[in-house]
Amino acid sequence: MGAKEKRQEAIVEIITKNSVETQEELAAYLEKAGFAVTQATVSRDIRELHLVKSDAGGKRQKYVIMTGNEKGTGLHSARYVRVLKEGYVSMEPAQNILVINTVSGMAMAVAAALDELKLEGVVGCIAGDDTIMCVIKTTAQTPHVMSSINKILAE
Repeated sequence: MGAKEKRQEAIVEIITKNSVETQEELAAYLEKAGFAVTQATVSRDIRELHLVKSDAGGKRQKYVIMTGNEKGTGLHSARYVRVLKEGYVSMEPAQNILVINTVSGMAMAVAAALDELKLEGVVGCIAGDDTIMCVIKTTAQTPHVMSSINKILAE
């Protein structure tokens, strides 16, 4: 087993045994377990493992693994819609880019949900902690994508 597989196996074990709310917390647990990681590595692992944030009681959230039947469907599954609704704060167009603001720590999960919802015109998303850059194919498609997101949020 390679280093990446061992690290990702450790991530699954860590989030199963602990309530991990942020990438920084996850990186700290990995450091304690002997893995030297960067924020970019943790972020990539979260995406590859299809981790999302779920309610952990009160105002806290924690990383959990999506089950197999929720991954890659491309449908407006309840899970993706819920993640979008829980994390979304606002969006602002900038030509063919949508800058989407989220609840702190939710950008990665919301970006993954947007990617999986396969909205027409969306090329892809890049997420930070609370901001997403969502690239749209053309400037003309930006209002349509915004409308699609607003319709999902209103459901």
